[in-house]
Amino acid sequence: MLIFEKSRPGRGCTELPPIDVPVIMPDEKNKRTLPMHMPEMSEGDLSRHYTELAKKSHGVNDGFYPLGSCTMKYNPKINDEMASLPGFAEIHPMQPSNTVQGCMEVMHLIEKYLCEITGMNHMSMQPAAGSHGEFAGLLLIKAYHESRGDYKRTKIIVPDSAHGTNPASAAMAGYSVVSVPSSEDGCVDIEKLRAAVGRDTAGLMLTNPNTLGLFDKNILEITDIIHECGGLCYYDGANLNAVMGIVRPGDMGFDVIHLNLHKTFSTPHGGGGPGSGPVGCKEHLAQFLPSVFVKREEEFFFEKPSHSIGELKDFYGNFLVVVRALTYILTLGNEGIPKAARSAVLNANYMMNRLGDLYTMAYDTTCMHEFVMSLSELKKNTGVSALDIAKGLLDNGIHPPTMYFPMIVGEALMVEPTETESKETLDHAIEVFRQLYKTAETDPERLHQAPAHTSVTRLDEVEAARHPVLRYNWEL
Repeated sequence: MLIFEKSRPGRGCTELPPIDVPVIMPDEKNKRTLPMHMPEMSEGDLSRHYTELAKKSHGVNDGFYPLGSCTMKYNPKINDEMASLPGFAEIHPMQPSNTVQGCMEVMHLIEKYLCEITGMNHMSMQPAAGSHGEFAGLLLIKAYHESRGDYKRTKIIVPDSAHGTNPASAAMAGYSVVSVPSSEDGCVDIEKLRAAVGRDTAGLMLTNPNTLGLFDKNILEITDIIHECGGLCYYDGANLNAVMGIVRPGDMGFDVIHLNLHKTFSTPHGGGGPGSGPVGCKEHLAQFLPSVFVKREEEFFFEKPSHSIGELKDFYGNFLVVVRALTYILTLGNEGIPKAARSAVLNANYMMNRLGDLYTMAYDTTCMHEFVMSLSELKKNTGVSALDIAKGLLDNGIHPPTMYFPMIVGEALMVEPTETESKETLDHAIEVFRQLYKTAETDPERLHQAPAHTSVTRLDEVEAARHPVLRYNWEL
């Protein structure tokens, strides 16, 4: 039941003292002609309503959440404790910089650590999300070429296994997108890449490991090809969780990168935000960054580089998300960061190998942090689709993995266990996957009707996508 349906006229949760200042009413032309239609409820009913909704939600604190390429891992509570400290939580964005020097030092410190982890020279914390960081990185590339009078570079190369936001970000930056296919091993087809580049190539957007969970063995050759034609290399850091502290994008030849603090560095993810997508770059792009931190005579200041692309967000990004990420980095240290990456890779390979005798792996080779299964054969033989298996997982308290992506794999399920899950959790998930496969063979109709034990059963997703009901109809 919606909160509007629980509303009762005259109820409320606050008792305000009598007004002790003159009442100033708006002019007639500025008055509302219709009531505000705000729900009227007691505090107790309001609390119960949202608690009931919370119980119906599924998150990393409720159970296994193997959402591929999204790294939905556990967020340590110490991160929240640090972000709740009054000196961080109670600042105001309009305060003079000399009154928030500690906060500015936090930003300066995490930029230093993120540059060390990625092999970049500079890092801006302004972008509010990964896609925002992508857009910022492309603006840096565009500013670089235009500063050299090179306006003919109008194309961005994007592999067909890329994240969907990559071509969208490139288009928003004013580029046309050239898709390069994958070879049979799931990596970029080198010969097709060579044929695609030229004097009109502005750059390449690449995720490594890619969305198939594979580390491209030709990565150094790929960046060389782009640099030889005069382009720049952009690294989508969405999958950095697999390689952080082990290899650095900067050492692979990348010029610019964005990171997802809400993925790799364990800050809250999903539910509408807040996110954070820092953009980093090598020295030759530094002059185009938004305002950066500088330290003079033991004091931090904001300073805008000479040819800045401008500010990307009001003030300086989602600060408390940054505090959480810095806490995570300092907690793990230079030994814990690579250990987390290795554990993520270990967990993914463990699950993949335990399921490989039943499910068809899209690429039957050692994976990185995630693996992709193709259920095309299962659907052909039983009629049970990837969607049906995903719905069956819900009945077992497991959030579905990413479905039907990457699109180059038919009936795809992309599974990312993350490093924060125990062997017992993985074994339980493996057993559920195996049971669902057997159910598909013996009772496919049961999976066609799944989920049967959730608060909401299977919905008409096509109708919901094409005709969403986004507002309450007060006339009913």
